[in-house]
Amino acid sequence: MDVSELAGKPAPKEILIDPERLRNDYFEKKPDPAVKAQRVRFGTGGHRGSPLLGTFTEAHIRAIVQAVAEYRRAAGHTGPLFLGRDTHAVSEAAHATALSVLAGNSVPVIYQKDNGVTPTPAVSRAILAWNRTHHAAADGLIITPSHNPPSDGGIKYNTPNGGGADVDITSKIEMRANEILEAGGAGVSALPESALSAAPGLTAVDYAEDYVADLEHIIDFETIRRAKIKIGVDPLGGAALRYWKPIAERYGLDLTVVNESLDPTFSFMTCDRDGKIRMDCSSPWSMTRLIGLKDRFDVAFANDPDSDRHGIVVPSVGLMNPNHFLAVAIKYLVETRKEWPLDAGIGKTLVSSGMIDRVAAAAGRRLVEVPVGFKWFVPGLFDGSLLFGGEESAGASFLRFDGGVWTTDKDGLIMGLLAAEILARTGKDPGVHYRELTESFGSPVYARIDTPATLEMKEAFARLSPENVTEKTLAGEAITSILTRAPGNDAPIGGLKVATENGWFAARPSGTENIYKIYAESFLGEDHLNRILAEAETLVDAALK
Repeated sequence: MDVSELAGKPAPKEILIDPERLRNDYFEKKPDPAVKAQRVRFGTGGHRGSPLLGTFTEAHIRAIVQAVAEYRRAAGHTGPLFLGRDTHAVSEAAHATALSVLAGNSVPVIYQKDNGVTPTPAVSRAILAWNRTHHAAADGLIITPSHNPPSDGGIKYNTPNGGGADVDITSKIEMRANEILEAGGAGVSALPESALSAAPGLTAVDYAEDYVADLEHIIDFETIRRAKIKIGVDPLGGAALRYWKPIAERYGLDLTVVNESLDPTFSFMTCDRDGKIRMDCSSPWSMTRLIGLKDRFDVAFANDPDSDRHGIVVPSVGLMNPNHFLAVAIKYLVETRKEWPLDAGIGKTLVSSGMIDRVAAAAGRRLVEVPVGFKWFVPGLFDGSLLFGGEESAGASFLRFDGGVWTTDKDGLIMGLLAAEILARTGKDPGVHYRELTESFGSPVYARIDTPATLEMKEAFARLSPENVTEKTLAGEAITSILTRAPGNDAPIGGLKVATENGWFAARPSGTENIYKIYAESFLGEDHLNRILAEAETLVDAALK
């Protein structure tokens, strides 16, 4: 994909959203269930879309939340539903819609007081904390399109194990929600917003209090404080903004929030590679401002709007590639968390770096490679059979000091704090640690390219099998494996992965955009990587025919 002339530059006024128009479209546009793109579709992170396109509207939220209410009733989940939202422009309206439908279905709800926002990991942690001490199972809904552009909205369902629902559950919710859409919204029970203040079972709390207090069980703050690490944080206008000062005060950190803006247009952002505003804390274009501050701080980091992703900036390299930081974090955690079970494995998505494989092997740890989507790590993080789960898109979580579960959803806050802990304990920032890894295991180069795809092409990926690949070599090396199912859990990957001794590529369709993505990596250098990418496109096109 070409780099836009706007990449890394302040967002011009002409590309900013009109929040009022977006909210009006949310309420006024009616999706057409006969149009595939306007139906409810759960991808790796729930249902996402935009009011501008009629793909994320009040009708969608009413249908989805009604379907969730019916599902949880059938499943016997009688505890509260923990509700959260991020700072995207239509998240507040969708939150109000969800609350009215939940109240109309007599679902007990716990939500952020003062109409506030909540990081995704705080909701996951709250579900788990409740279920440790109560018989009636709690679950959750989080209204967020993650790091997607300001025009987007999203909603995802978290089950009683605290993590994103698996495909079996989301397919039921999706099917029922689309039935409601096809019936013109019939079957939805909702209370009017004016009646919510008197509705029973709705409880407003401050998620931040318990989350911040609990952090001492997963991060070594004493070491960070003693080393006097100077930390910079950019919440990127997201839900973590009001968490960072309480964290700094409680744990005595030298921490500066460098951007306190809350703006639904996200006008403070620099544009991403394609010239769009995207709060992607792993993108060097979106993170231009924080990278420019790297020499002011010993370590700096950012989170996306729902705070489940991390971007790490250090003086030695600037913004760390997410794969690089995952590898460093895994090595450090395995060496320092002495109470973790020795048989616990390391989870990675199949498009994450092969460096993680080499780190895991050197540590004598079992590697669990799963499809794209953090939900695949949920069972292992929940029962402690995975000590760490991480994905290449800068999302990860890990266990408490005692080996117990922290969150089963991604937590961008703990990953930033872990970067500070690594520096404090070792005296070397994570960028230096990664350089040392390359001296031991080689220096891989990694890339991702996006290619336009129709809905029909995207659906064809799900039908691929290893037999569709007839080539025997890739970029001059013998092909050693062809995968359409993940080796860690035998789940379909929704695409294809082809590997050789020193390189690999994976191709899969985007769950939210009309593109398919090719990820590739080589341990033999840029020229070899470019050969892999070129041959991958040809191979994928042939396999899809």
